[in-house]
Amino acid sequence: MALGTHDFTPDPRNDDILINVNGALVPRAVATVSVFDSGFMLGDGVWEGLRVHAGRFAFLDQHLDRLWEGAKAIALDIGIDRAALAARLFDTIDANGMEACHVRLMVTRGIRSTPYQDPRVVISPATIVIIAEHKDPLPATVERGLSLFTVHVRRGHPDVQDPKLNSHSKLNCITACIQAAQAGADEALMLDPHGFVATCNSTHFFIVRRGEVWTSTGDYCLAGITRANVIGICREAGVPVFERNFSLTDVYGADEAFVTGTFAGVVPAHTVDGRALTAGRGPMVARLQGLYRALIEHDVAGRARP
Repeated sequence: MALGTHDFTPDPRNDDILINVNGALVPRAVATVSVFDSGFMLGDGVWEGLRVHAGRFAFLDQHLDRLWEGAKAIALDIGIDRAALAARLFDTIDANGMEACHVRLMVTRGIRSTPYQDPRVVISPATIVIIAEHKDPLPATVERGLSLFTVHVRRGHPDVQDPKLNSHSKLNCITACIQAAQAGADEALMLDPHGFVATCNSTHFFIVRRGEVWTSTGDYCLAGITRANVIGICREAGVPVFERNFSLTDVYGADEAFVTGTFAGVVPAHTVDGRALTAGRGPMVARLQGLYRALIEHDVAGRARP
């Protein structure tokens, strides 16, 4: 099954992983939440995807900052502090004997007494689930890249559903993903309400033009951690990088394009709407992949375990 930047080789070890459900480590086959849970019932919650390298969570502080900011924005009480949540994360990967893996951390508002959207019917603390899997991006994806298709589904205004919020309510991105998949592409390229390029359905989008790196203003995007780190390494390396409005015409005429995300890091986009930009990984993408790997190694090397 093609999953774009999330392509991976199935690992049989994942059949027997332990999943952390509210602090208890439970075998995958029996790990469950209530049908009255706010996440299942209404998509009411926030989440983070994290990578583990050498037994450490890369950019953990940035991920926890975003999780707490999102929870505060929707008046969700996580119920434990950052240190306790970090300890649960490490407990989960230690119990599974993981040194390198992908982790999904999910926090929902908890169990409701009845199927209704009002948070005042919640009768439990927040539900916190941590799933750690043996999962690495395919080398072919990182080297050759993926194809994108521009979909009709737009990233909306923040007064409708703020795209900066990493919520469980992902239907906007899912419908974009469906349209791209049915068009035969790996991932969806999404425009903002004004017709400028915004982001992809599960990653952030960049183009390279005449030695410059461009990405969107970020006004209609999740506050991407990998995105911010790539902008930072461009600035440190002296690569001109701009957060600006640009159109599909700019994309079609670009020298290179790439996407960023926690799972696969920096991945080339070789084709957009049938226009071939590169045969695979271009020189700028190759350079940024190396710089990003070095940044991860530096971050985890300086990170103490709790």
